[in-house]
Amino acid sequence: MKDIIKGILVSFSLYSVIPTKQVEWNKNTMRLALSFIPFIGLIIGIFEIVWYNFCYYFNASELFYSVISVLIPIIISGGIHLDGFCDTCDAICSFGDTEKKLNILKDPHIGAFGVIWLISFIICEISFFSQIYKTPKFIYLLVFCFPISRAIGASKIVCLPCAKNSGLAYMFYKNSDRKFVFYLLLLQIYIYIICVFAICIIYTSNIVIPFIVLIAVLLTYFLHNKLCMDKFKGITGDLAGFLISIIELIIISIIAFGGMIL
Repeated sequence: MKDIIKGILVSFSLYSVIPTKQVEWNKNTMRLALSFIPFIGLIIGIFEIVWYNFCYYFNASELFYSVISVLIPIIISGGIHLDGFCDTCDAICSFGDTEKKLNILKDPHIGAFGVIWLISFIICEISFFSQIYKTPKFIYLLVFCFPISRAIGASKIVCLPCAKNSGLAYMFYKNSDRKFVFYLLLLQIYIYIICVFAICIIYTSNIVIPFIVLIAVLLTYFLHNKLCMDKFKGITGDLAGFLISIIELIIISIIAFGGMIL
């Protein structure tokens, strides 16, 4: 039980700005820590729904709602996953060899391509949230968007080889109970996907959107696997953050287009 509590504290202290008690990072405290990253996503999803209801009640503008909606996951997570997104975009757009790409991932500075794609990412999210506010038929799927992306991103760290022998991903890879953590994360993904189907069936009588979400997530998962192994020869924390950001964007876009079309 102590290891579970310490694992939660490690996870929340690293992947969120939520105040937690500091614990020593060692094999015992980090053994299960990756399993609890989706809980941070669940908190973000709940905040998103609370924010929507607040804006709806006070008749807020679409732009006001959408901008704050984009900021909520950035504020709660501390922007750690978007940092990985920017670094990965810089590395991919360098068109260098594997060594060069990995060096770019280690570089603390952001390059031009990272800025370009970050701005594009933020603009897309603002537009999608704006549409969701206007046609909120599937808005409650936002609760599960963020834990699903984090569960999948964390699972990559324990099921793919590390691209380098340093960094946070390597630290978790070496200290995690990889098989047990992977199955815990897989179980959470199944539960969240089932919840997506249940909400759509109960509240909208629609099963098209859940299937689209499932297919999109699976396709993104395998394409990311190919990207990691072909271009980087393994996984890194930045590549996991990139995947988390992309899955979030894809699910939010499906919620937006689903509400608009169906």
